[in-house]
Amino acid sequence: MNETVEMVLRLALAGTLGGLIGADREYRGKVAGTRTHLLVALGAALMLLVSKYGFGGTGDPGRVAAQIVSGIGFIGAGAIMVDRHSVHGLTTAAGIWVAAGIGMATAAGLYVFAIATTVLSLIGLEVFGWTHFKERRKRSDRPQARPDGTRSR
Repeated sequence: MNETVEMVLRLALAGTLGGLIGADREYRGKVAGTRTHLLVALGAALMLLVSKYGFGGTGDPGRVAAQIVSGIGFIGAGAIMVDRHSVHGLTTAAGIWVAAGIGMATAAGLYVFAIATTVLSLIGLEVFGWTHFKERRKRSDRPQARPDGTRSR
């Protein structure tokens, strides 16, 4: 296969896999959805491909991969919100981080790992999202303490 066609297919696969994770997040009403995860995976794949092939083969993809992980950490940190005694956005930040890893794996030609990571991520989001929802619902059914010490129902 032509090298250029293979690189474009790698980018397409990275965007698709990242978009699948984003679609799950969007379905759950989270702020970082399909477009965000697609772009993160696609951007990570592109940066890795450019570092490997863009400079006449003299680039160091390992160094670029390390910088992608650091940069995505900053994006993920922006998704995390702390509100008094609760933290929101950790799963979204982790999803963005995983999407970048999927993009890098795809760019490196590690298709099986990229697809397996996507499937495992979706299973984890679905299974643990469902159990988390059940636990939150159980907690909201409990009587709550009022400031005057009485319990509400």
